Amino acid sequence: MNVAVVGATGAVGETILRVLEERNVPIASLRAFASRARAAGARFRGDAVDVEPASEEALRGFDVVFFAGGEDASDRYAPELVAGGSVVIDNSATFRMRSDVPLVVPEVNAGAIRAEHRLFSVANCSAIILCSALRPIRDAAGLRRVHVATYQAASGAGRQGLQELMAGERAAASGDPEPDPVAFPSRLARNVVPQVGGFDASGWSSEERKIGDETRKMLELPDLLVSATAVRVPVRTAHSEAIFVETQRPTSVAELAAAFEAAPGVVFHREGIVTPRDVEGTDGVHVARLRAPLDSARGDKGRDFALWCVGDQLRKGAATNAVEILELLLQRGYVAR
Repeated sequence: MNVAVVGATGAVGETILRVLEERNVPIASLRAFASRARAAGARFRGDAVDVEPASEEALRGFDVVFFAGGEDASDRYAPELVAGGSVVIDNSATFRMRSDVPLVVPEVNAGAIRAEHRLFSVANCSAIILCSALRPIRDAAGLRRVHVATYQAASGAGRQGLQELMAGERAAASGDPEPDPVAFPSRLARNVVPQVGGFDASGWSSEERKIGDETRKMLELPDLLVSATAVRVPVRTAHSEAIFVETQRPTSVAELAAAFEAAPGVVFHREGIVTPRDVEGTDGVHVARLRAPLDSARGDKGRDFALWCVGDQLRKGAATNAVEILELLLQRGYVAR
């Protein structure tokens, strides 16, 4: 299997290369692409890999092409690659809401993939983590309403976001003037910023819209009420979410706990807490602090519950999920080894 990674020098692209290597995906040859050439600009299986400038001609003929950059490259190259027979796995938002493009988290909706599909979108990182936590609830008791506040890491803004956070932290620690924000609407070090993406006329950010729309698509619940507040926090790579749900059917903390413990890809904590630093560099979605309102906490069944979940944005929220889609295609024989 011949594989290309476009955007290989970015935070997500580097992580895709790392995850492909860690999971020993059967790759005969791999080439790395970005907006410009860089000698030995990437690493794969212990070797330096030259990064080539992406072009339509250079990307032809690969079995699988990962897009790890922004919308421009995906929009420009993906349709022709698919028409030419390549499988495209795209981490951008370009095709996520197209009805003919599956938006897949393998542990959530693997059934959305069919043999004829050649273009796959990787969902918004916050939506991936959210849906991983919501699927066991949906299957156990249905879902009527979801409120979520996301606490999103700097890595969600790419390498520039991580560098800006670290520069701000260094300046704050040394007493030097802090750099003006570029990746974020306000300085992130020692701060929280309640804006991820631009606002629309109704006051909702683009990130909050994505979370709602993509969650409904992945859970196959087009009428699900989803209300999100997206906040950027001074954390490196792991997103956290405070989730409040109303179920369709009465259930209990004990029943939901059992559902979480049986759910693939979920690490459930019956006691204690889990933090972003605890899960950096890992692939599971961690769920903790599952609870019911105080008036029903004794075990009576109800419909309202709260929980906390955490997942690494660069891995499960992006790169690992993309590689898991490829592994699922290989498992089903939709891509030749």
